[in-house]
Amino acid sequence: LEISNLSEKDILVLRLDLTDRSSHEAATNSVLKHFGKIDVLVNNGGRSQRSLFVDTNLDVFSAIMELNYLGTISLTKHVLNHMIQRKRGKIVTVSSVMGIMGAPLASGYCASKHALQGFFNSLRTELTDYPEISIINICPGPVQSQIIQNVFTENLAKSIENSGDQSHKMPTSRCVRLTLVSTANDLQEAWISDHPYLAVCYLWQYAPTWAWWLMNKMGKRRIQNFKSGV
Repeated sequence: LEISNLSEKDILVLRLDLTDRSSHEAATNSVLKHFGKIDVLVNNGGRSQRSLFVDTNLDVFSAIMELNYLGTISLTKHVLNHMIQRKRGKIVTVSSVMGIMGAPLASGYCASKHALQGFFNSLRTELTDYPEISIINICPGPVQSQIIQNVFTENLAKSIENSGDQSHKMPTSRCVRLTLVSTANDLQEAWISDHPYLAVCYLWQYAPTWAWWLMNKMGKRRIQNFKSGV
């Protein structure tokens, strides 16, 4: 309101729990009642993970999939019904470079992001009769945010003790700007990351054997640092 020409009626904030799938239809209807239409849906809810698979309870993996994957596609389903009626709209999903590659200490998180990538790439092929509906996957690398402080660990009751230094990560504002540029230009997929993470994405895509070798080297050191509390 302070930096634009928007008025109070142009803004609606709703509390939403992605894991409460029974509430998603009502939330969608509330937005439609207020604005009359939905032009863009940005799926940006989720939690990461920091734990070794062998130490992690299976209910953690269930919670990750419930939030990151099922919650996202549930909300998408209700909004998409409206977009199909209008024959236009954009569905932007913040995936991750972890939806492209694999990494240690994040097997459940990677699985949920791979699931999102597979789902939305498949959904895009089901919407060929609606060329004005865009399916856009955003794959950020490390970005400065609160995601580390809120990661899943080996059990649902435990929080992470050391979130580490985030100064080396991409500033949030730059990630947002590049996401908006990608959305405005209807990019089907955008990798938003600095090097060396971006280079590893290309390596994973075009030279997977080398990528596996590199990730094994990097992963071993990362696991050692994790066990040491670094």
